[in-house]
Amino acid sequence: MEALAVRLSHLDSQAEGAIRVVMFFDTLMRRRVDVPALARASAVLAECVAGIRLHGTGRAIRVSSDGRVASAPPGPASTTVPVTLDEEEIGTVWLERPGPPGPLDEMLLDRLAIAAAAVVERYGPARTTMADPALVELVIGSDSDEAGRARALRLLGFHPDLPVRVVAVRSQLPLDQVAALLCLARPVKAAPLADVGVILATTLDPTRIPAGVRAGIGAAESADRSWSEARTALRFTTSRRPVVPYDDLGALALLAQVPQDATRDNADVAAIARLADNPEDLETLDTYCAAGSLRRTADRLHVHHSSVARRLEQIGRALGIELTEPAGLVRARLALTLWQLLDD
Repeated sequence: MEALAVRLSHLDSQAEGAIRVVMFFDTLMRRRVDVPALARASAVLAECVAGIRLHGTGRAIRVSSDGRVASAPPGPASTTVPVTLDEEEIGTVWLERPGPPGPLDEMLLDRLAIAAAAVVERYGPARTTMADPALVELVIGSDSDEAGRARALRLLGFHPDLPVRVVAVRSQLPLDQVAALLCLARPVKAAPLADVGVILATTLDPTRIPAGVRAGIGAAESADRSWSEARTALRFTTSRRPVVPYDDLGALALLAQVPQDATRDNADVAAIARLADNPEDLETLDTYCAAGSLRRTADRLHVHHSSVARRLEQIGRALGIELTEPAGLVRARLALTLWQLLDD
């Protein structure tokens, strides 16, 4: 490498500088430095403040060009590069250079980001959110023995004495982003299994789940039962109710055990299926079943209550159910819920 740098120096001074940056970080990695040492060395090399922030710790390290912890307030980053490990962003590195970035700043930060990821992986545990799906399956599998489940939990970073909550997720957002929002504290692990995402955590904040994500949250302390509950709760999610804790279902959870053939053969459910061809009618019925009154339904749909009354009269005739009667409302709610569970 040194001989190559000498030869390149006769051709391109910037190429020589780039090679020397690579050699600099290769030397640091051979010496097995830690994250603070990486920040110090990078700041000295860059001759300006260098910073490293790892999302898992939430702590930022800023070092000035003299190798000491930067005491001045953080300035705007002149160049920033993400730190990635296993295709997941686990942190950020940056330089706070007054004026425009230097010609080698981007290369320096690229090498710093690679080095930081290697240090995290080496000295870990690596605080990545995405986990080995095989380990996650071992944790939530109903046929796993307790010894194997406990070992998998330890490998994933969970304390054996703390119960693990399980969340079943369907989302267009990356699973690691959903998990990080759902559980600010560590550890939290996630993995895709077939068409459902699995999130394991000891603490959860369901209010932080972003829009467009559907999530069922298990309640049991045992991970395998919690997973079964989470999958059941996920089936009850709708656009109106995207997050469903299993505990909130109560006796409704029993509806998930009704065979789908029996559900399809039910006259009320078949009538709901025909109604689904008209999205406005379906939305009106769904809102009415949730609100329980004409005026609350009108408020939620932003229409006059007389319009809701006319719609519900027409829907009731189509279903063969008197929706304004308590018994009819119960029938409609059950039929709508069973229809929503079909093929889910």
